[in-house]
Amino acid sequence: MPGWSARRRTRSPVTDIADPGVAALTFDDALAELQRTVTELEAGGLPLERSIALYERGVALQERCATLLTEAELRVQQLVTRAGGALATVDVRPEDAAEE
Repeated sequence: MPGWSARRRTRSPVTDIADPGVAALTFDDALAELQRTVTELEAGGLPLERSIALYERGVALQERCATLLTEAELRVQQLVTRAGGALATVDVRPEDAAEE
């Protein structure tokens, strides 16, 4: 096709458009911003370009949160291993909590 380039982009669209400041956010800040972004998207009534930009930002924020959670999990595993223990999974449900 004339004018069509078969070149592949080296960076993802999210990386190109998303604010580079996402990488500097703490988990709590990224999660709060992700929640605000989702709320704005769910409210609807936005122009298409704004919706796409918010969606891309939301993906970048979700990826940041996932990365920070993974790093935190690894740190906890290392601490437990250093202490000579093993991680155990505990399934705690709100209905199991004791009332005070």
